[in-house]
Amino acid sequence: MADIEKVRELLKSLENSSVEELELETEGLKIKVKFKREGASVPIPSESPLTPEPSPAEEKAQPEENYYVVESPMVGTFYRAPAPGAEPFVKEGDYVEKGQTLCIIEALKVMNEIESEVSGIVRKILVENGHPVEYGQPLFYIEPK
Repeated sequence: MADIEKVRELLKSLENSSVEELELETEGLKIKVKFKREGASVPIPSESPLTPEPSPAEEKAQPEENYYVVESPMVGTFYRAPAPGAEPFVKEGDYVEKGQTLCIIEALKVMNEIESEVSGIVRKILVENGHPVEYGQPLFYIEPK
């Protein structure tokens, strides 16, 4: 069954992540998994591919108080463009409208468009194209206008 293989793939990709609980429901299939972790949470080592290394200019990319933080709604792979070689949906400095697509996150072979919840200027893109993202991970800083 292809769905079972996708679930196995997902669980394997989460083995070394900080995710502690996963609930997945599709037509005819409902799965709830709790990972037994040592301690309350599992820190991700800085050399892990799940945590992109900040450049010196980013200085841990602390948002200014007036920026809206767009967070990943799921675990998956971050893509800035609709297809390889295509122009990115947005670039730093672009003005975006509420509802405009900012990126795609691929999860279980499904491409999920992530839309802006505010109108404003994209001030910082925090994830490199093709990198994995965690649930709740900051993706963009947008200055509302």
